Amino acid sequence: MSASLSPKRLLVYALAVSLLASLLAAFGAPRASAAEAAKIPPLPQAAKSSPLPNVIVIGTGGTLAGKANAPTSFQSYRAGTYLIADLVKQLPGKNQLADVSTYQFGNKGSGGYTIPELRELSLAVDEALRIYDGAVVTTGTDTMEEIAYFLDLTVRSEKPVVVTGAMRPWDVIGTDGPANLFNAIKLAGSGKTTSFGTVLMLNDYIHAARDVTKSNSHRMDTFETPMLGALGYIDEKNIRIYRAPGRAGKAGTAAWKTPFDLTRIAPEALPKVEVAYVYQAAGAGAINGFVKDGAKGIVTAGTGAGGLSSAMSAARSEAIKKGVLFVTTTRTGSGTMYPGSSPGIIAGDSLNAQHARILLLLGLAFSSDFDTIKGWFADYGTGAASAASTASAAE
Repeated sequence: MSASLSPKRLLVYALAVSLLASLLAAFGAPRASAAEAAKIPPLPQAAKSSPLPNVIVIGTGGTLAGKANAPTSFQSYRAGTYLIADLVKQLPGKNQLADVSTYQFGNKGSGGYTIPELRELSLAVDEALRIYDGAVVTTGTDTMEEIAYFLDLTVRSEKPVVVTGAMRPWDVIGTDGPANLFNAIKLAGSGKTTSFGTVLMLNDYIHAARDVTKSNSHRMDTFETPMLGALGYIDEKNIRIYRAPGRAGKAGTAAWKTPFDLTRIAPEALPKVEVAYVYQAAGAGAINGFVKDGAKGIVTAGTGAGGLSSAMSAARSEAIKKGVLFVTTTRTGSGTMYPGSSPGIIAGDSLNAQHARILLLLGLAFSSDFDTIKGWFADYGTGAASAASTASAAE
């Protein structure tokens, strides 16, 4: 004769079963990675026997995919409207460059993407490069340099990654979108930036993701590399590379990869990192506010060689006592910040504030040790070239 369970025991039993099921779901069964969830399209059968390189274009939206209010409305448009597959289909002559596939990651302005979403994008790029020879990532230009640098620091594959976009929407007269997309596919398929990390290509110029910045709000030649200049350029069928990023000298070695393997961390591990801009008689409010809001790191865009006002300097000292890490950069647009001995402060080398923020954010996601992160800035933040990485190529 079996004994019946009391209601209290039944409730405890039910809770235990529910908890066990949750634990099994979380740890017992394999979880789909972000890259697997991306559902990258397989290589088309025809491409497997084709002599052409296979290139995937990953669309995220931006002005390139924008729909204008009128054919002459250069500034009045809705970003991220057209699908990347439809835009690629419209490109004449692309089939002479590469076998091209597409994947729609998202469709909005670049500034609308969160850092966890950039993690997903990076993982999707790596997943695509398992089967494709090169990848083009289209984004809006507003924060294109930050997205490109995030990919540069996190993508594990040495295959070409080319970021492109447009300053004018796709459907206006004089749009730069089709030419930029066409040339980006050409560059990715050429293999000439293999082991360069991520590069940015607009207006025929090829730039290193670490160095490039947007210099004008409207002009089509907005992207520049201060002091150092572009890596090269594209003139119709000709691709010329006249210098290479420093990491190209580490091609094929374990040292080429950064420590920032995103498969090792959850999205929640990506910390809050902010930028504080310095100006005449700047107050302490920005730094104090960021600390109160939970920032783990702050980049200062200082005057001249990274200078801070007295109020900001005092606020920084107090923040460092609370464990907040700082990186020093300059607001001037170019110039190098050299290492010092001040605790809690890292020199940003020649990185601008927005690039330094990306590196600090990733550093803090993978370590809480000041010396380790400072070392990463010295190793991966300088971008210093060696003789081995100086390259030129001609088609």
